[in-house]
Amino acid sequence: MSAPLILAVPSKGRLQEQVQSYFADAGLPMKQAQGARGYRATLMGFPEIDVRLLSASEIAASLIAGDIHLGVTGEDLIREAAPAADRVALLKPLGFGFADVVVAVPQVWVDVSTMADLDDVCAAFFQRHRKRLRIATKYVSLTRAFFAGAGIWDYRIVESAGATEGAPASGAAEAIVDITTTGATLAANNLKTLEDGTILQSRAQLAAGLGAAWTAEARQAARKLITRLAAREKAKASLVLRTRLGAQADAVLAKLAAAAGASVLSRPPADNADGEYSLLCARQDLMNALAILRDAACHGAVTAHDTDYVFDQDDPLVAALDAALPR
Repeated sequence: MSAPLILAVPSKGRLQEQVQSYFADAGLPMKQAQGARGYRATLMGFPEIDVRLLSASEIAASLIAGDIHLGVTGEDLIREAAPAADRVALLKPLGFGFADVVVAVPQVWVDVSTMADLDDVCAAFFQRHRKRLRIATKYVSLTRAFFAGAGIWDYRIVESAGATEGAPASGAAEAIVDITTTGATLAANNLKTLEDGTILQSRAQLAAGLGAAWTAEARQAARKLITRLAAREKAKASLVLRTRLGAQADAVLAKLAAAAGASVLSRPPADNADGEYSLLCARQDLMNALAILRDAACHGAVTAHDTDYVFDQDDPLVAALDAALPR
């Protein structure tokens, strides 16, 4: 019997390593199948999820086609393949896979630094050669939309099948739209990014294919998985504080909630006013919380502890999934 939920993750490269590390950090290591089923995997503790290993572009296409329920791939690929938001829901940006889709031109174009400058070049190119300036790219839809928004029309797209950054040097195009992380590859090919030429700041996304067969079992499996991932992320961003607050506990707790977003995990019995409190505090607000506790002259030491998971009663990520899925 097939699993009710299909999750696709990248099958190779740096993104595969990052995705598998992300799941393993949440206590969900993936085990890849051997032999003919080498492009399948299992997720520990989730027998109801069928993990497929696909290329990043195949994941985007499969989400759009409704062949998979959930997938992790680059936002650039999803937005290029699915400009319509009714086919794929971007549920959560992940903390890796960062890259920008940019407009780049030859460095020797010293007077060209903005899209307005490029518009002037396109118009002059057409006047001189009676043909449109060529833009090489794999991102046809994103390029057309961005150039239209900039009011640029005197150009034509040359679809790139290989290394796009080499197109100007080879004479295949005058400028390019491509993805970059550090800009080093563009610089090595004597190209520069336009100041306002960033089309998309992309990252890895957890996305849902809205056209998939979202049975009750698939929805439940997705909620279970997303709850686990969200709980791990919140735990990494949080600390558990333990301290004694004394008779002014209610006033101190109110200040902690307002200034440091702290919430009470546990409190002492009513007949033990000097008992220990456990508080959940955002890691970034730790010093604010400590300043409040010092001002309140709390009793004894304050200790801060890491925790593995923080499960919210009302998980916003699960709510986002439920809101996106068809009724």
